[in-house]
Amino acid sequence: MSELATVRVAAVQATPVILDADATTDKAVRLIGDAAGQGARLVVLPENFIALYPSNAWARGAAGFAGWDEFWERFWDNGVDVPGPIVDRLIDACREHEVYCAVGINERESERPGTLYNTLLILGPEGLLHRHRKLMPTMHERLFHGIGGGEDLRVVQLPEYRLGGLICWENLMPLARYALYREGPQIWVAPTADDTDGWLASMRHIAIESGAFVVSAPQYIPASAFPDDFPVPLPEGKEVFGRGGAAICDPRGGKVIAGPLYDEEGIVMADCDLRATLHAKRLFDAVGHYGREDVLFAPAPSPSAPSTADPSS
Repeated sequence: MSELATVRVAAVQATPVILDADATTDKAVRLIGDAAGQGARLVVLPENFIALYPSNAWARGAAGFAGWDEFWERFWDNGVDVPGPIVDRLIDACREHEVYCAVGINERESERPGTLYNTLLILGPEGLLHRHRKLMPTMHERLFHGIGGGEDLRVVQLPEYRLGGLICWENLMPLARYALYREGPQIWVAPTADDTDGWLASMRHIAIESGAFVVSAPQYIPASAFPDDFPVPLPEGKEVFGRGGAAICDPRGGKVIAGPLYDEEGIVMADCDLRATLHAKRLFDAVGHYGREDVLFAPAPSPSAPSTADPSS
């Protein structure tokens, strides 16, 4: 029998303390402890959890040239330096509870104030293990986030399993997924702001396609979470800006084995028997016997030169 572990994973659906990176980090530390107390060895937090995702539901006005300076300043002030003190606090929590954590942040570069990045961090007791910047910010996100370079598209080898993943709609990019599939992820993390049925369908598909357990951690953002001094107006009459949908999917048929959780904060958990990732690839291995790189990545044949033969001869 293969020596493959069973890993308890937690998808954390939570609301940040909006535009307060320190308070949101305090909350993240508590949530890591809560999940670890329930036996989790991998804790996944949402996209841009520290300290706000710029949702199209309220942020589309940033396409104008005026009126958003105060928001941008506070957004940048509550960005995260990597490495930096906020990352250190999260690492300390991982070390204290002997867990690994995937968390979405707004990453800044204090030595060169300006561009922010939509970034996924993988942390553990050993420290900062991986930083991935979103390749292509989605639609309105381009108003807030820079474009990732792609050099960080890789899987992280942890003591018991190989961990990969992408941020939100990066998961809809076939070539980005394939780049990670080539390194054999067994658990796939997908921090997101998407709360649609289509997103959950994509997570189920990726579980089948990758042969990995998929952990989707969306946001839950009620209007009541926004502070009174939030610097731009919110749409009237809208009570929720992200209803969640945290879920964990099994590679054998894409079955949802935990969640989806909607309309509240909470943690969904599952025990992932990594033997299932091996069993799934007996049927379908996207970079193995189903990959056919010999055909699909082969150079296109050159057009045939026109014949000069006399057809009458």
